[in-house]
Order: sequence, then structure tokens, then C-alpha cells
Amino acid sequence: MNTRYRFALAGSFVALSAIVSVIAAPALPDQVVSNWNAAGEPSGTLSKPLALGLVPVVTAGLLGVFAVIPRIDPLRANIDEFRPYYDWFVVIFTAYLFLIHAGIIAFNLGYEFDFVYLILFGGAGLFYYCGVVLTHAKRNWFVGIRTPWTLSNEEVWNRTHALGGKLFKLTAILAVVGLLFGEYALYFFLVPAVATAVTTVVYSYYLYGRFERTEPSSPDLEY
Repeated sequence: MNTRYRFALAGSFVALSAIVSVIAAPALPDQVVSNWNAAGEPSGTLSKPLALGLVPVVTAGLLGVFAVIPRIDPLRANIDEFRPYYDWFVVIFTAYLFLIHAGIIAFNLGYEFDFVYLILFGGAGLFYYCGVVLTHAKRNWFVGIRTPWTLSNEEVWNRTHALGGKLFKLTAILAVVGLLFGEYALYFFLVPAVATAVTTVVYSYYLYGRFERTEPSSPDLEY
């Protein structure tokens, strides 16, 4: 399966979102529940037209952005090296947005379930695959842990992404475990996610400083 077919698969989730909206529209109330608090209680609504159109339109726009990124990146040849992983991320991301959209509609049609659990379970899968992508990502300007230090040194990029990939996967696992802890489940995702972001940034800074001290002639970013 090449890039064209993978993006076509991603596009099918956009189409499914639109189809679900059209089919469900007559049965939905004028105000659609669209927000939930950490305890899984509804906390906000959108008008029906906005709720039905928001996810399909946003997903279509993001899909267009994802298609353009590999063409405009100055280091596009590096993206080509992990292009299948990038493409599958796009597929999984659009599938996740479709899942959320379908979940919102199902909830408003009267199906009772904890919507926060749906977000966390789907988000854990997405986060885990982000970890997979990170372990294969080559240096580029759009995809990965892009700090001044990873972009300036290829070895810093590689080591930071090796660590980041493991931390993203660990965050996903903790998010699934958190589903056993009721209203605290959200924190099993948010706290590790923030810790992962901080750790990878600090680690890239530390590595760059160490390489600069031991290898002052480290190559700069090539254009």
C-alpha cells in the first residue's frame, strides 16, 4: 500500500464523519452535548449545525495540511525515509477524530456511556502510535520533537526521539491503566503527557550541551 492509498484510507474517515452527520441530523436535538468534565458529566453544548460539521471540516483541513507537509519541508528527503509511518499516523489520527465524532453523535442519540473513557482509550492508541513514529522519525522541521537542540544536531535528534518514543508508549499504557480509576483516569494521561514533554525538551538541551563540550565541531543543520 503506497502513500496515495493510505491517504485515501484517511480520507474515507472524513467521508464517514460527514455521512454519519447527515444520517443522524434529523434525530439530534438543536443543542448537542459536546463537552464533558473529568467526571464524565456533560459540561457544554454546540448548536446542531456546528456540532455536525465541525469535526468533518477540521479533519478535512488537517488532512490537507498533512498532505502538504512532506512536500514543503526543506528536509523532505528525511521524511521520505519514514514516510509509511507518517502516513499511518495520518490514518490513525483521522480515525481517532471519526471515533470522537461518532461518539458525540451516539451520546446525543441517547446511548449512555462515559465519554471521557472513549477519549482516553482512543487517545491512548494514538499516543502509542506517536511513540512508534518517533522511534523512526528522521530530522525534519514538522514531525517529531522539534527543539532548537534536536534540529541542530542529528545525534541529539536520534537520542531524544529514542527516549521520547518510549515515554509516549509508556504514557499510552498508563492512560489505559487509568481507566480503572474512575474520575481520576484523566490524570493518568495528562500528568505523564506533560512529564514526557518536559523530559524530552530538557533531555535534548542536556545532550546538546554535552556534545558541544565534547565535540565542538558537531555539524550544524544542513539545508
